[in-house]
Amino acid sequence: MSIITKSIVQADREARYLSAGELSAIREFYEGGASRLSLATTLIENEQKIIEKASLKFWERRPDTPSNSGNRTYRASCLRDQSWYIRLITYSIVVGDIEPLAEIGTVGVKEMYESLEIPLPNLVTAIRCLKEVSLELFSSKDIPKVAPYFDYLIQSLIP
Repeated sequence: MSIITKSIVQADREARYLSAGELSAIREFYEGGASRLSLATTLIENEQKIIEKASLKFWERRPDTPSNSGNRTYRASCLRDQSWYIRLITYSIVVGDIEPLAEIGTVGVKEMYESLEIPLPNLVTAIRCLKEVSLELFSSKDIPKVAPYFDYLIQSLIP
C-alpha cells in the first residue's frame, strides 16, 4: 500500500483528518516521484541486458542447475521468471513500497518452486545476480533506493 493509501486508511480508521506529519510524508512521496520513475525506467530500459548478464553470472555460480542443462524449456522459464521479478521490482519502486513484491511476487512462490523441484538456493542466487547487475546501472546515491527491493525478495525466498 502506498504512503498515500496507508495514511488515508489510518486516518479514516481513527475518524480524523490527515496529520501534518502524514501530509508531509505524502508531499515527500510526490516530490520523490520523478526520481522513482527514473529508477524504474532505468531497469525497464535495461531489462534484457540485466537478464543476460545476470544469467551468465548465475550459470557460472550454479553450473549444475537444470536451466543450464541444454533444455530450452528450463532456460526459457528461468529467463521469464527473471524478467517477471525485474517487472515487480519496478512496480515497487514506482509506488515506493514492497507491496507489489509481497502481494504478487512472494505469496506461494516458495511452494511453487518446490513443487517444480527447483532448488530455492538456486533461485536466491539468481535474484542476487539480478541485483548485482542491476545495481551497476545506478549511482551510489541511487543504489540505496533500489537495493532494498531486491533484498526483500531475496529474504522472502531464503528457505
